[in-house]
Amino acid sequence: MQPEAKDPVEDSVWEEPPSMLWGLDPMFNAFTKLYVKDILQMRESCQVSGIYFYNSHPIFKVDVLGTVVYKREREDFFCYGVDDGTGVINSLCWKDEQWRDQGDPTTSGARSFGSSARGDFNPANELKKLRQAQHSSSHLEIGELLRVRGPVKTSRQQREIMASTYYKVSDPVMAVQISWMMEVPQLYRQCYDKPFHLDSSAQNPNIQGGSASYLLGRATRILKDFLKEKEVTRFRPYDVQDLLQPLVSRQPQKTAAEQEPEAGPSSGPPTSFKQLRELLQKSLQILQDEGLVFRKVKSQDEVYHVTERDKDLLMAIRDILREDCRREKYAEKGCHILHVLSSVRQRYSRNVSKAALELVLKALECNSDIISTSDSHYTIL
Repeated sequence: MQPEAKDPVEDSVWEEPPSMLWGLDPMFNAFTKLYVKDILQMRESCQVSGIYFYNSHPIFKVDVLGTVVYKREREDFFCYGVDDGTGVINSLCWKDEQWRDQGDPTTSGARSFGSSARGDFNPANELKKLRQAQHSSSHLEIGELLRVRGPVKTSRQQREIMASTYYKVSDPVMAVQISWMMEVPQLYRQCYDKPFHLDSSAQNPNIQGGSASYLLGRATRILKDFLKEKEVTRFRPYDVQDLLQPLVSRQPQKTAAEQEPEAGPSSGPPTSFKQLRELLQKSLQILQDEGLVFRKVKSQDEVYHVTERDKDLLMAIRDILREDCRREKYAEKGCHILHVLSSVRQRYSRNVSKAALELVLKALECNSDIISTSDSHYTIL
């Protein structure tokens, strides 16, 4: 099946994004689950061969599930024609080197299996059984179901998949195919059919933080990395303020000559310190909303506690569960998360959020200190 011819007018209107920005699209490094029809119709990049575009998304690796409709075997590889219901694409599947050197494992190891008839465990025979299973999963016949993943290539003006992974899918009740048919349309609606847009900061590298959301996202990531690397238990805003200073200092600032002459002092652009302070407060608020940090006491001395490293908070939650789970009301099912949250706010701090509590409960469960009896009930071990 050949790709359909594109309208030359349409090609002239569409502008391919610069190659240095392709990595910003999450589809670029993923095995994209596209229909065969769309793989055959994707336009190839004029900048880099082997890169294709679907709705402005750069793609070079795909993931296809379909029925084998033709098969050709060569010394080093198989050629399978894969039909997913929208089209047929050729898949080049290389043979394993050990099969070419040692022959077919299904016949070469048949005689040695008799030595393990007594029931003794023989590692060599077990390894041959595994090779047999692997061999059978990669040798398909017409009508069998194949899943293949790999980069797309154009050979002799025809699209094909150079398989990096391929295997036969056992699907007697069509559960895999039904799941695939439900998943792929959602991916199209949520991701593939939405054009790849770049914000002003990405399109113009000279403008650092061109959009407020981009700048805030970078600042939040910097603070998260700091908390992870330094393993601090608590901090104050001025401890992390300098980390965000480069983000503000790189933003373009108007000089005095560029400002309106009639503009007064109050109407001028905000100072770097004010911008830094606002960016820091917004970033810390995001960390609080996600439960990563909290303020035990709200006072002029802003102290932020790192939730998962606050030993007093962990101990308070363990004590609450240990005491309350002894009561008949909570003995069987455990304490509800809202009950634990209310008790923590009464005994430890009124400023602990539900998101922070969920992080602590998850950490305690990972350490086997507590166990969840349902989605929202916990008990002590």
